[in-house]
Amino acid sequence: MKKFVIYTDSCCDLTKAEREQYDIKYMKMYLVTDGETSYADLDWSDEEVEAFYQKIREGARVKTAQITWNEYEEAFEKEILAGNDVLSISCSQALSASVLASYKARDELLKKYPDAKIICMDSLTSARTLGLVVITAAQMRAEGKSIDEVAAWVEEHRLEANQEATPEKLTYMKAAGRVSAASAFFGGLLNIKPIIISDAKGRNFAIEKVKGRRASLVRIAERVAERYEDVPYQNVCITHAVAPEDAEILRQEIVARIPALEGKISVSWIGPIIGATCGPGIVAAFFYGKKVTEGADEE
Repeated sequence: MKKFVIYTDSCCDLTKAEREQYDIKYMKMYLVTDGETSYADLDWSDEEVEAFYQKIREGARVKTAQITWNEYEEAFEKEILAGNDVLSISCSQALSASVLASYKARDELLKKYPDAKIICMDSLTSARTLGLVVITAAQMRAEGKSIDEVAAWVEEHRLEANQEATPEKLTYMKAAGRVSAASAFFGGLLNIKPIIISDAKGRNFAIEKVKGRRASLVRIAERVAERYEDVPYQNVCITHAVAPEDAEILRQEIVARIPALEGKISVSWIGPIIGATCGPGIVAAFFYGKKVTEGADEE
């Protein structure tokens, strides 16, 4: 069976240790901070993380930019010339056009190398839900599954990857164009904290609104317990943007409801792409659970 490599992008929020353990490669998106462009690199130090979010707190305007199709083409062509097939699993098209760039690169390369196999997929999710799917794909590869078998699994199971998140402030999401100015104003005034999921179209969607920070963390834990499925590929993680105390509260609340998860929940930083959109203070839980259906019937 021919070897295949797995690519994802900066949205996955996988640590260097995880990427090395599972042999996962990623394409770097871009950050534009007050007009200055840099790579959205996942391998940043604690000091760099804190400095990044402090800039946002101080009013820095941070935007994100997609990967170009030429960058995908260059990366994929190197793999083809090395004799590898390529499986690329990208952030939701609803949030980034990078996956479209991967499609174009694939199509151009297949004209040049018609016998190559390049499978590019929309994960229909982002952040660590994307990371969960990519890790499972890598585990299946390690078990000897073919590229077609892994791609078929991703197609069938990607919406089982659940996200439950709550931001510290809606003002950061307003600045990124994710909520209206009115929602941000009244949300701050009333201390309203939305619970944000990734819907069946790969869009971030406020499924509930809760009053108060602690209450929002408790509600996330309740929703995790309600939706959690005991599957062989289960992988529960919490990420946060410089909010370690709240991340620990959430971990404890989840374990209180699912004791079997004691010692099995990883905690890590939210990466630069998601952080630039949601701002400092966001806390999120990711896990495999009931298939996400919200938004499935919408055009």
